[in-house]
Amino acid sequence: MLESAYEACLISELEEQNINVQSQIELPVVYKDRTIDVGYRIDLLVESSIIVELKAVEKIRPIHVAQVISYLKLSRLSLGLLLNFNVPHLKDGIRRIVNRF
Repeated sequence: MLESAYEACLISELEEQNINVQSQIELPVVYKDRTIDVGYRIDLLVESSIIVELKAVEKIRPIHVAQVISYLKLSRLSLGLLLNFNVPHLKDGIRRIVNRF
């Protein structure tokens, strides 16, 4: 399935548990005191504190990890989850990423 299908299902599950979740949050870059929209979007922001990036890929690659790290730095948040749904067992597709500023 496409990432968008997994996203919609995960949002539904989180909302059923009364967990605050926002999707496709714009993440601008601030450069020389100017805000620049470069098209970055956080897939999910859970409880205003955890970035969740969704993938449906053969294998998590370093570029996927770098993407989450960039989002954490830009948002000044400290915890991100990278979820790859293209695995036999979801627990094998979860990667926790911490931004230690």
